[in-house]
Amino acid sequence: MSNSVDRVIDDAIARKTIVGAETVVLKGGEIVYRRVAGHLDREAGVAMPENAIYLLASVTKPVVACTALAMADKGLLRLADRVDSYLPYFQPRLEDGSIAAITLHHLLTHTAGLGYSYPDDPEITMGLQDTDLDHEGNLSRIARQKLLFTPGTGWNYSCAIDVLGAVLAAIDGGTLGDAVHKHVTGPLDMTETGFFVADRKRLASPYADGVPEPVPMGDNYVLVDADGDRSLFSPVRIFNPKAFQSGGAGMAGTAGDLLKFFEAMRLGGQGIVSAETIAQATQNQIGALLRGDAGMRFGYLGAVVDDPAAAKTPESAGTYNWGGVYGHSWLVDPANELVMLSMTNTAVEGCNGVYPRNVRNAVYAEFA
Repeated sequence: MSNSVDRVIDDAIARKTIVGAETVVLKGGEIVYRRVAGHLDREAGVAMPENAIYLLASVTKPVVACTALAMADKGLLRLADRVDSYLPYFQPRLEDGSIAAITLHHLLTHTAGLGYSYPDDPEITMGLQDTDLDHEGNLSRIARQKLLFTPGTGWNYSCAIDVLGAVLAAIDGGTLGDAVHKHVTGPLDMTETGFFVADRKRLASPYADGVPEPVPMGDNYVLVDADGDRSLFSPVRIFNPKAFQSGGAGMAGTAGDLLKFFEAMRLGGQGIVSAETIAQATQNQIGALLRGDAGMRFGYLGAVVDDPAAAKTPESAGTYNWGGVYGHSWLVDPANELVMLSMTNTAVEGCNGVYPRNVRNAVYAEFA
């Protein structure tokens, strides 16, 4: 075991900032660290098992993005294609009333001008909230909302991968889950990851940040952050067959499956996508567009470290990373041959709090 990584995990469990955790590090394809700690279900006294099933939130995004890239490699789509050529109902308009030319590239890079909150229409949901709307029912409402900017002229993290998921389902002719399984999770033998829960007994109970300890979410929970912004979490959503399969946040899965995926990306696609496509996907795809994070750019699978010093990170330039608001963080560092997965069942500390940064720093101190 790693003393430094252990200390970070033990400290977070002891201080009750997270409830349960599973941390795995691959170095050169070999597992050099793996540990579970805390509780799968604190109230029932169930310890966190290895290979628990987690609600993935935005860890869904790179898997769905990779599905699009795999389909592009097979000639089923082009990243320069307009979204409305596949989804005729999705035609947001510009200030002058003209239809915006949103492409699949814009969706993958979050440069489409879309948002992640539309308070003017409470029926609009993203992948975290329960709904009975299908893709068209939800996205046609988003299409009536004002774009934040002309596509390609700005960057804003958004529901773009939900839109992308609807495109992939339309091209495939089935569900988004069918397309993901056909092109990515099936070939990689990721048998417990998708828009389903493979084993409810292993599903990590979700918790929300709280004092003196995180609180159970239940079926629906409104989390209020430090700025007073409210976010609705509906863990029950994944069991609702009417809810659209959210490309941005709708999957559940295991650390074991995700290791297969991220290691395949590190190794250049392993036949799921071409090495050339992965090289493109993991480079800066947004040029000099303004982003809030210093030293960071964005590719097709997540953020890309451009300037480690400016980003205040031990990660090498070219590392790509992101997280999932239910409590997860991941990175792929090709230069150091590192893949790191930090899974927890605590939102939002496990994703955006001090914990994932401390885990990352300890991993680099030990294994880079």
